[in-house]
Amino acid sequence: MDGFAAVDFEFARQVLQRGIAALFVVAFVSTLNQFRPLLGERGLLPAPALLDWARTSSRGRRLLRPTLFRFVRYTDRRLVALCAAGIGVAAALVAGIPQLGPPWLPMACFLLLWLGYMSVTSIGQTFYGFGWEMLLLEAGFLAAFLGSDDQPPPTIIIVLFWWLVFRLEFGAGMIKIRGGREWRDLTALMYHHETQPMPGPLSRQAHLLPRWFHRGEVLGNHFAQLVVPWLLFAPVLGLIAPGPVPAVVGAAAAAVVIATQAWLVVTGNFAWLNWMTIVLAFSAVGIPGIGAEPRPAAAGSGWIVDGMPLVWVVVTSAVGALYLVLSWWPLKNLFAHRQLMNASFNRWQLANAYGAFGTVTKERIEIVVEGTMDDDPDAATWHEYGFKGKPGDVRRVPRQFAPYHLRLDWLMWFLPLGRSLEDWFTAFLVRLLEADAPTLRLLAHDPFAGARPRWVRAVSYRYRFTDRAEFRRTRARWTRDRRRPVLGPVSLRR
Repeated sequence: MDGFAAVDFEFARQVLQRGIAALFVVAFVSTLNQFRPLLGERGLLPAPALLDWARTSSRGRRLLRPTLFRFVRYTDRRLVALCAAGIGVAAALVAGIPQLGPPWLPMACFLLLWLGYMSVTSIGQTFYGFGWEMLLLEAGFLAAFLGSDDQPPPTIIIVLFWWLVFRLEFGAGMIKIRGGREWRDLTALMYHHETQPMPGPLSRQAHLLPRWFHRGEVLGNHFAQLVVPWLLFAPVLGLIAPGPVPAVVGAAAAAVVIATQAWLVVTGNFAWLNWMTIVLAFSAVGIPGIGAEPRPAAAGSGWIVDGMPLVWVVVTSAVGALYLVLSWWPLKNLFAHRQLMNASFNRWQLANAYGAFGTVTKERIEIVVEGTMDDDPDAATWHEYGFKGKPGDVRRVPRQFAPYHLRLDWLMWFLPLGRSLEDWFTAFLVRLLEADAPTLRLLAHDPFAGARPRWVRAVSYRYRFTDRAEFRRTRARWTRDRRRPVLGPVSLRR
């Protein structure tokens, strides 16, 4: 690092700009495919109803976060246009095209992505109530100030990315230490691979590893989240005592974060959370000699500072000052007795608090939705609807979907954890009774091939992974028992 310019962090900038933009592509594609049946004009939780409430209620106006749809009436067609524009802008950033121009061009592109996706999440209600949504927004805002290829990255913005990774990892570590006893007695990972929201193809193999390995996983997690994040700031010491050691320590810390997140990638499906953490961790990887040489100032000119235009130094310094003020609340939260998880302290979702899995569920309860064409539900033959990601068919190998986010499947995991069924689930059953085509496209299998069922119902099962002997005998990945009724049978016809 050299004053205002992080001259050794060009590689980090390239990974940050292109990686964050790639995840914006994923987020907008996910929205394009799922928002309309979930939240559109005929969605399970229609966004127009939320916007109408915000327009007519002082409380609604106060609670609704910034969204373009506050000023432009929501329609499904406009949502599609917003997603298409977001995909186009993000794809250009992945290709590195705006970065070839002046720093204002990539800045404008990332701010458009930030505002565009915030317009979606602000009306996304429970289907967008995940920590990685605000993480993507905050990362996109910071990426706007990384500059362009013909100048070095600003030091203050690189440091703010370290601060983001610190809040993300250390916050998650503190949540666990303060959370369930299973994190303190080192048993959490004996359950997690089986009970996590959406297992992947290798989750069963991970679950069947020895108990000593799972204890080691927990210890490794505590080290990676409670100790390593502090070392991300080691390169700052290079400003005081130049030399290779601080940069090596920072890069090593980044490598630990990347390795632990890669393990989570191959053993689960946490949308883009782990992928984003990997991208952000590269902010601490400094490699000398990569990137354009800083432009020298013209003779007698003070308009270039450390290879960057003076006005750009002023802008990035202002962003740093803004974060210095906003960071008081998440910093206080990190050491609070009642630590908040995935919380925003301002309307623009900057300098947020993060965290995940403060407790680990010990049993996996799945809600299975069934339908029948028979008139008498008591004597009917019932057929299951198949979901794309969540467990259903006990013989099916769980698929890898991350970084893509299957929003309906995720909320189906949360459903048994609540005290009562949520409104969106009742609306979902109605859509199945109507054989609503957009809703059915969210599923992997419709047992009635587009026809309307006579009745639908919901039942719950306890699922667990089969052990090796059970798998050899049955070829099933799961076994399920303890079947209990949850809702129904219900019908549209009397």
